[in-house]
Amino acid sequence: MPTIDVIIHLSKNECLAHYEGRYSNVRTRSVDGRWVIFPAEALRRVVGQDGVNGVFRLEFSEQGRFVSIQPLLRA
Repeated sequence: MPTIDVIIHLSKNECLAHYEGRYSNVRTRSVDGRWVIFPAEALRRVVGQDGVNGVFRLEFSEQGRFVSIQPLLRA
């Protein structure tokens, strides 16, 4: 399955807005500079006490649908 590594820096409050459903998608940059959009609900899997900070690997199906998120590096 295709993967892309992204950099995410979201504060606790920004994560709360996503968690409450005020935003349905997250838009961030990949490590190679491309813009990537994925479902905000994915953040629930990686949010910490201070929000979400670090480099994460996103996995997509062959049809381009989001499958999973895995932390690579924490900032």
